[in-house]
Amino acid sequence: PPRGRVRLGAARRRTPPVIVGIGTDICDVRRMRATLARRGERFAERVLGEHELAIFRARRARAEVRGVAYLATRFSAKEAFSKAIGLGIRMPMTWRGCEILNEPSGKPYVRLNGALAEWFDARGWRAHVTVTDESDYAASFVVVETLESPPP
Repeated sequence: PPRGRVRLGAARRRTPPVIVGIGTDICDVRRMRATLARRGERFAERVLGEHELAIFRARRARAEVRGVAYLATRFSAKEAFSKAIGLGIRMPMTWRGCEILNEPSGKPYVRLNGALAEWFDARGWRAHVTVTDESDYAASFVVVETLESPPP
């Protein structure tokens, strides 16, 4: 380095986040509607976490189409998340262990519970999710990255 300047060593630099996985999924809302008609709310209870289930029931009570769309977006996002972490739907990844909720602004986020939360946190990861739906399809995209590490 030029005279009078101090060069910071690599040990003093932050480690930027690194993408460790991406996942995407598209769900046919018509198939979700048919599954709900065939299996009833048991299907939603199997797929949705506690907080999601309360939102699903409230939306479905106002309008069936809103409840079905909500279920389809959550199903799609959980599939995308399972792909992004490289597990698919196998332990510790469970349907109810992963919830897709919304901040007051409407921005969706991933909330993990139980063994899945422990497994994910032990790796020092964070997830970003987006969901969208139209009349016949719901789609989602998930990016999982490492947390930025502070300098020592």
